[in-house]
Amino acid sequence: MKVAVIGGGTMGGTLVKCILRAKLASKSDIVISDVSPDRRELIKKRYGVAVTDNNAEAVNGADVVILAVKPQDLSGVLSRLSGHLTSQLVISIAAGISLETISQISKQSALVRAMPNTPAQVGKGMTVWTSCGELSSEKHDMARLILASMGEEMFLKDERYLDMATAVSGSGPAYVFLFIEALIDAGVHIGLTRDVAQKLVIETVAGSAEAMKKMSRHPAELRNMVTSPGGTTAEALLRLESGGMRSLVINAVMAAYDKAQRLGTKKTG
Repeated sequence: MKVAVIGGGTMGGTLVKCILRAKLASKSDIVISDVSPDRRELIKKRYGVAVTDNNAEAVNGADVVILAVKPQDLSGVLSRLSGHLTSQLVISIAAGISLETISQISKQSALVRAMPNTPAQVGKGMTVWTSCGELSSEKHDMARLILASMGEEMFLKDERYLDMATAVSGSGPAYVFLFIEALIDAGVHIGLTRDVAQKLVIETVAGSAEAMKKMSRHPAELRNMVTSPGGTTAEALLRLESGGMRSLVINAVMAAYDKAQRLGTKKTG
């Protein structure tokens, strides 16, 4: 398949890396368009694919067009592509921008909206996606293969869940990284060297997630398995709950969800 990626930022580059790793396309079949000369040079050196600053040139002859630009830039990008998009599968990863908006500006109907996340960079991403009703089974399967190259993927028929996924899994790695950072700092505060604290925290977080995935138990049940009555874990959890950790996380996700919805209603471009 021939792939055009509009936007050579972190996620645009990640998609190219994953597509190449999954052997869904060869280097000669991929082109990335980006406005930054430095970014184009970096992409060319790193991935060995064609680069350009001309979006219309990039999409010419492509089977798939991936829109990896900022939400506020999407309208302008699509407007300038008017007349150059034909029957390609168009995949947008711009947060908050609905399929209806993309369709109105692009005049296209073979559309997919997806929300990947940062762990896609190491093949452990979680991508939630949806599509318009007019997407053929062939293009649907093509989209699934591309998004699955980054890790796990989940198709949801109802687009309203995409903004929710943005707040949970799209922004989620940042919440996890903040917790990891705080836990490392706590280890250093009580006397561990930073390298030891970092190793302990990273393996603990990764192992806990893997255990939950494989054991298929409710997190409360797993937490109780670690918490002995009157023990050190019970004391630590009391402090976390007293500090409002649970409500802070819920409020943070709600704020991210509200922001994603506002991005969709704000004029872009």
